[in-house]
Amino acid sequence: MSKPKVFEKPIGVKDYLPGAVAKLRHIERDVLACMQGWGYEQIITPTIEYYDTVGVASSTSDQKLFKLLNNRGTTLVLRSDMTSPIARVVSSLLKDTQFPLRLSYHANIFRAIEEEAGREAEFFQTGVELVGDASAEADAEVVALAIASLKAAGVERFKIAIGHVGFLNGLFEQTLTGRTDAQEQLKAYLLGRDYVGYRDQIRKLNLEAPVQQELEGIVRLRGGQEICEQALELSVNETARASIRHLCDIWDVLKAYGVSEHVLIDLTMIGDFTYYTGMTFEGYAADLGFPVVSGGRYDNLLGQFGRPAPATGFALKTTRILELTGVKEDTDVSERLLIGYDSEGREEALAEAQKLRGQGVAVVTERMDAAEAGVAQSALAAQKSYKGMTYTKLALFVAGMERNGGGKA
Repeated sequence: MSKPKVFEKPIGVKDYLPGAVAKLRHIERDVLACMQGWGYEQIITPTIEYYDTVGVASSTSDQKLFKLLNNRGTTLVLRSDMTSPIARVVSSLLKDTQFPLRLSYHANIFRAIEEEAGREAEFFQTGVELVGDASAEADAEVVALAIASLKAAGVERFKIAIGHVGFLNGLFEQTLTGRTDAQEQLKAYLLGRDYVGYRDQIRKLNLEAPVQQELEGIVRLRGGQEICEQALELSVNETARASIRHLCDIWDVLKAYGVSEHVLIDLTMIGDFTYYTGMTFEGYAADLGFPVVSGGRYDNLLGQFGRPAPATGFALKTTRILELTGVKEDTDVSERLLIGYDSEGREEALAEAQKLRGQGVAVVTERMDAAEAGVAQSALAAQKSYKGMTYTKLALFVAGMERNGGGKA
């Protein structure tokens, strides 16, 4: 294998230039402020965790974990999600804190990828975890907050699809009793959104006609509150019916929040069966084919860390939102002042720059002669960039030049 060139980087990671960073920080700040307004407190956990604790508890498949060894030979992992690290903290450092806990975060996440997949191995997420509340009210809260967070991030057109893993579990128990392999195959097709493969697999099972029609009918269970009634008629299994009643309760709360227009019930939207235990949801932006938010209920995770508790939450795909939105540069630097000076005006110019920075103004200083100052004045007057950067004001401390060439701040 040839040695990488000095400018190359590993596949799946990227550099963020100043404009992109300004957008990313804008999204991060506004979304975290939104979450704080709902009572969620921010938490930061380590980038590296033990494989035998957080690694094995993660919802990420083992082959997608970045593993490394420390100097003692212990296997570590780069965090592949934030839910498992937060569960560790809730069960240890916060073990004496009363439930419910409302925690938020913004972090970079690492997942090993196939080189030809074209996906990122490092990306950013912003999300919340609501721990210690098993109610439909809690599930509805995280869905409503996900909607508010998408709006805060600048995503204008989107739809949230919510489902429940218990519905399909119950329905398959009723119609495919004892046929575990068949159940897993059908779940895999639904998880991959392969409805053609799902129907083909049903036909291969040689089921009775009513059962086949019942299972094929699942893919049509998408819509508003009326889907709850249709699903209740579809199954007599109590697990499935209890799941639908829970979804109906969530819908009622979302209506009270005034956000049900953004939500549809999709009973094929099931999430990862090995991780989620109840309600699960994904949000899709109108101009992007990938989900920009996902989440759901995971009531079994905390027990792996010794503090059993129900929990629900979501993660915004911040990197995808960055690609989608046209957020303006951070308002903290949207007004940028250039101060030019020569040796005579240096002391006064640098003192002025320090004073303005103390007032929150972004200031760039540059030593220049009269000719260079004239070029800077011309660029500012023509609303063009000067040396690759755009300025809103210019102050000159150059002998023979007007001291307020562009309006000294």
